[in-house]
Amino acid sequence: MSERFDIVVAGAGHNSLVAAAYLSKAGYRCLVLEGRSVLGGNCCTEELTLPGFRHDSCGTAHVLLQDSPMLRNDELGLADYGLEYIHPEIVCHMPFLDGSWLTQYHDIDRTCAEFAKFSKKDAEAYRRMIEDYERVKPLFDAAAYTPVGFGKPVNERLAEHPDGKKWLRRSAQSAWEIIRDNFKDDHCRSFMLWMAFQTVTPPEWPMTGRLAYSLVQGRQRWSWCVPKGGSGAFTDCLVRLIEAHGGAAMTGRKVERLIVEGGRCTGVECADGTAYRAGKAVLSTIHVKHLIDMAPRQLWADDFVEGVGTYQGGPTLFVTHYALDGPMTFEVDGGRSIAPIAASILSAPTRALRMGYDFACGVANTDEPVLLAVQPTVADPSQAPPGKHILKVLGTQPYDLKDGPQQWDAIKDRVADANLAFLRRFTKSLADGRILARVVESPLDLERRNPHNWRGSCHGGAQNAAQAAALRPAPGWAQHRMPIPGLYQTGATTHPGGSISGGPGRNAAAVMLKDLGGSLEAAVSRGTFVAAKPAAVPAK
Repeated sequence: MSERFDIVVAGAGHNSLVAAAYLSKAGYRCLVLEGRSVLGGNCCTEELTLPGFRHDSCGTAHVLLQDSPMLRNDELGLADYGLEYIHPEIVCHMPFLDGSWLTQYHDIDRTCAEFAKFSKKDAEAYRRMIEDYERVKPLFDAAAYTPVGFGKPVNERLAEHPDGKKWLRRSAQSAWEIIRDNFKDDHCRSFMLWMAFQTVTPPEWPMTGRLAYSLVQGRQRWSWCVPKGGSGAFTDCLVRLIEAHGGAAMTGRKVERLIVEGGRCTGVECADGTAYRAGKAVLSTIHVKHLIDMAPRQLWADDFVEGVGTYQGGPTLFVTHYALDGPMTFEVDGGRSIAPIAASILSAPTRALRMGYDFACGVANTDEPVLLAVQPTVADPSQAPPGKHILKVLGTQPYDLKDGPQQWDAIKDRVADANLAFLRRFTKSLADGRILARVVESPLDLERRNPHNWRGSCHGGAQNAAQAAALRPAPGWAQHRMPIPGLYQTGATTHPGGSISGGPGRNAAAVMLKDLGGSLEAAVSRGTFVAAKPAAVPAK
């Protein structure tokens, strides 16, 4: 029998590391197991193209995370472990085919002046929407960072707010309806629709109305916020905290089976045959579509099996990583050039509405693609050799093509070429001679790289009305407790869903600590404990 840790964590995504960090601070020894060679899941930084070019292989912006109590209230003291954030003055730049542009600045007055170039009324609408959302934002944040069933649902919170009735309607609307009715100029509409899509939820879907406010407000408040050193710097700090409290994290340990003894989950078994036991509980961030196959079907509740069976993947991304000889720049007034950390491409408002149709049809549409181009090295030069830059170009493409997802292997280079060709219509800085290397990842490649990207979704699955709050991942099973006693679930398949927010991890920790006889608040109030050395890793 191997030595036991208190908590064994299956998968090292940022949410499982967040949960393990809180559990560690509460005094529990945690062992985190990761199948890949790098920790962090979709929140990691890797040399993908050339040596010295350190790319965020998935998420780059840490905007949602800034409103987490974890950072807002400094609950884990991550600055002591080296965490530092950068807030660029230029947030996002959107050039248009007619030669004009709209730039979002960290200074709201400068941003409103950009909107006013096209419409003074739209500039007023922008400021009004930001202010409107800031009045109710604490209610939405409280719901996101509270486990389902531990507090009032967001609709009950809104009902008690003076503006709540307005927001009950706005939340039920689509982002398209909100933006269409508040903005008149197509340039302004394009910018707002593109921003509302930043959680990869089509703006015409019902129940996306809040995204028309929240995503642009977050970037206006925090800028295109990135951690110094890349996304992986955040998860590296979490690992250091876990190790400092006597825990450990291992790579190359792909969990394939749950160990269930006496009707209770007591550990996990990995692909290499090693087994790891937990004295208190097992926490999973494995996608629920895979998790359900890791124990006999009769151990799962029937309604959980049905809920996971109907779980949907949702929209997916297409990514190309570049190593560049210089920054991506855009010409603005007087021949001056700017190098924004993020550039947004949306040719017309109605183009945003075609994304959902393309997904439904299984069509790789490269006609005026909707793009996000991110170059974190303009804010953080440490991620590339001196004078060099990294660039990530993201488009939206369906995982399921008409001829099957395997067709991506034959066409992905052509799609990447089309995305680059369209981006070059807005900038002269991406000539072939400036590109040193590239790596292309189709939705199928994203799934291959990280199994949690089931069917290519980096957000754990569709974030729609059928898979939100108490319905995520399955109706009746949203409190992170799984049907098998001793097993808990976190990650993007749980409330509040995908993106780098830390919400699922913090919420899972709150549930587990309550079940273990403590509380998240008590864990946060504990003083810092530094172990003499990391605990030995138990193996069978």
